Amino acid sequence: MKWSDMNPLEWREFINHEVRVTACDEQRFEGSVFTVDPVSASVVLVTFQETDRASVRLILGHAVKHVQILRSGSEETERRMRGLVVPDSAPSLCPEELRSRRESLRLWLERNRFPVTEDGQDLRVASVLTISAPYRPEDCSCTNEIILARVQSLVQNKPNDAPTMTDDVT
Repeated sequence: MKWSDMNPLEWREFINHEVRVTACDEQRFEGSVFTVDPVSASVVLVTFQETDRASVRLILGHAVKHVQILRSGSEETERRMRGLVVPDSAPSLCPEELRSRRESLRLWLERNRFPVTEDGQDLRVASVLTISAPYRPEDCSCTNEIILARVQSLVQNKPNDAPTMTDDVT
């Protein structure tokens, strides 16, 4: 069966397995299948180096002639591939430490003239940016890249002795 005529359930059988992809021009690519795009049938291959580095290659679906499984995927392969997209786990902090960090960051942002509100455990900046626990620059999310970069920079440069609830911020 032609690769592009297969359905997503059939492509799913290739995920995490080490494969050889043969392209229409007879070029061959090897690696572990990270995913297959269900619209274009494009294959994302990952090849791990001896270190924790990986190379990622995209083979466009229209160019795929044949995919052959070389070796079944292992739990280790799945774990390594998951590590490519799942961020490092957040540090384990007790609720009191998280509350203190959130409050310190809120006061720091306000001191720098950013309007901040609390939305449950999250901080909302100007109603367009969210900072989630544990309140690091990488915990910021916003669709506006300019605002995101500005706030991340401010969070990154927050001094360790930024005001807390008990400090006088006048």
